[in-house]
Amino acid sequence: MTKTSNTGFILIVDDNPTNLSVLCEALNSEGFRFRVAVDGESAIAQVERNQPELILLDVQMPGIDGFETCRRLKANPVSQNIPIIFTTALNDIESKTKGFALGAVDYIPKPFAQEEVIARVRVHLRLKQLTESLEQQVSDRTATLKKAQVQLVQQEKLSTLGELIAGVAHEINNPISFIASNLPPLEEYIAGVSEILQLYQQEYPNPTARITTAIEKLDLDFVLQDMFKILESLKIGSERIEKISTSLRNFSRSDSDFKMPADLHEGLDSTLMILQHRLKGNSDRPSIEVIRNYGELPEINCYIGQMNQVFMNILANAIDALDEAIAQEKISNSIPQIQITTEVDTEQWAVISIADNGMGIPEPIQQRLFEPLFTTKPVGKGTGLGLSIAHQIVVEKHNGELLVNSQLGKGTEFIIKIPIMSATG
Repeated sequence: MTKTSNTGFILIVDDNPTNLSVLCEALNSEGFRFRVAVDGESAIAQVERNQPELILLDVQMPGIDGFETCRRLKANPVSQNIPIIFTTALNDIESKTKGFALGAVDYIPKPFAQEEVIARVRVHLRLKQLTESLEQQVSDRTATLKKAQVQLVQQEKLSTLGELIAGVAHEINNPISFIASNLPPLEEYIAGVSEILQLYQQEYPNPTARITTAIEKLDLDFVLQDMFKILESLKIGSERIEKISTSLRNFSRSDSDFKMPADLHEGLDSTLMILQHRLKGNSDRPSIEVIRNYGELPEINCYIGQMNQVFMNILANAIDALDEAIAQEKISNSIPQIQITTEVDTEQWAVISIADNGMGIPEPIQQRLFEPLFTTKPVGKGTGLGLSIAHQIVVEKHNGELLVNSQLGKGTEFIIKIPIMSATG
């Protein structure tokens, strides 16, 4: 087996010399660098000075025990993201649940099996590396996206934003495809191993005392059941990320040179998916309820990437309006709502209405909403180009109309109208 080369180190926290010897020998045999602490206080002090890649933490120690040590480490921003694996002879569910609730990522039962120690350490170091890599990618892409948004404001080039979002979607899609494609064979392997273990139990119903003790300490039946639950949660998570990736790709479709038939409902749904984090409730307000009243719309020949930008600008403004109404306690209903209605009118125009139940817009401001650089938001909150660009896309690029209806104390409605027949032009 290839030895591990890592510039970081693992911190072992245990007051028992025998346990320390076993763990040190196991890690050393695989080339891991490690340091040792014999109690919780010294472990916390060491982590303050030098952060390890992972901590193997004994539960039962003199002074503060492993649970309290874990709690303090997780409460400290310096150490809260370091994965902690408990090493313990405790096998009751209550202790395990308490450890996980405090932020531990795993348990290694005593007495130690060297192979298990190495396997679990490798898994969690790899997970940490993947997490940090993904966070860095997101950070890098976010920084790039922000830079592109500045360019968009200055140059009004919607294609730049679309290309970057497509890049983010691509970066997300590659690792998630890798994970999703490996879940089925992993499930088969686990099922096969489980079946073999069951066969062993049937063929050898009276194992040795040593095997019986190991099975009881591991809680084998629980582990076998829990592995499939963990797999199922991984499937759900990967499906969720795949949906987000699809929404990003749909939102950022590059079509600046020609129109193409598109489902506007799909564009609306993709935009809502991207804005989901803003629709969720927080400490200042409840979740924003989105009511979809979708009618029968044919596919419309349009610049779908640019139409998605129109939806984004108007929906984001609606969320801002609801946030402001709640902050000023002037919302027209206890539940903040955005209502989206679509239909084909009698003149064969596709009509999309996006309405909020915020506090409305005064008439003098309504008359200036589509002026470039006009904004009522505080400095740093808005550029004054969002609705101007939306108006340009709808009116100039699609021969349509962008209207606003607003009543103080009741809310605001933006109406997008695109002629279906001339949209083929």
